Amino acid sequence: MKDFSVIIITGLSGSGKSTAINALEDIGYFCVDNMPVLLLPKFLELRSWGVSEVQKFALVMDLREKEFVEKHQEIFQQLRDEGYHLEVIFLKASEDILLQRYSETRRQHPVTKGKSLLENIRSEKQQLGKLQEYADKIIDTSTLTVHQLKDVVIQHAQRSVKSERMRIAVLSFGYKYGIPLDADLLVDVRFIPNPYFVPELKKLDGRDEQVRSFVMIQRETREFLKRYLSLLEYLLPLYEKEGKAYLTIAVGCTGGKHRSVTIAEEIVAYLRELQKEVSLIHRDIEQES
Repeated sequence: MKDFSVIIITGLSGSGKSTAINALEDIGYFCVDNMPVLLLPKFLELRSWGVSEVQKFALVMDLREKEFVEKHQEIFQQLRDEGYHLEVIFLKASEDILLQRYSETRRQHPVTKGKSLLENIRSEKQQLGKLQEYADKIIDTSTLTVHQLKDVVIQHAQRSVKSERMRIAVLSFGYKYGIPLDADLLVDVRFIPNPYFVPELKKLDGRDEQVRSFVMIQRETREFLKRYLSLLEYLLPLYEKEGKAYLTIAVGCTGGKHRSVTIAEEIVAYLRELQKEVSLIHRDIEQES
């Protein structure tokens, strides 16, 4: 196995590929946008001969390069056969969202055949259909903010890095904005009295001490945490024994701003006391109430 991690970012134009590769650059990947797919084997060969300490590469490839559709599958398989750890992340979004994004940016779609924007979007979707089928990770960015997309991409990239310890991500979210698709454990805390209906707490979030105090003083909260943290303490060693490398715990309330945030913070604090490797993401905390 070549000691290189290679991530190919591809997918529909307007789905967030630039955001995705910027996220990978932020965590140390050597990034290239729009490299011809036929040059990829030579590029990696040259890097392997060099003295650079860079071992992680991310490349955006799509229909801007004319030979990509025809040649990508052959090239990717060749690299895997040579021992490279190569993953394909495919980004997509709904047609109405793509139309909206192009309308806002006034950019020209790369598939230009004298047709309407919608026809170009559908043409690209059809041409990339087979690539989407065998992608290692498909991300629908329709409802994701820039920051949320970066978090998803970074989590996936870090999940691919070998580690002896299971890494845990705790994610707070709002049900009104959709359930996280990559959650392993999902817990609904909407049974806890809602600080949103307390006027002085409405504009605050679950990290604020006033909101935290309101949530934590509830009998339901204390009983729930006692039982749920006990369950996690029982489950985590079993997941680790199974060889699970990454676990995502999603905590949801209505808007993802108050109850789920406080509870997620409490879970993370508890897991860190257990010396677990854990990260925290508040997906919907910046959403408008």
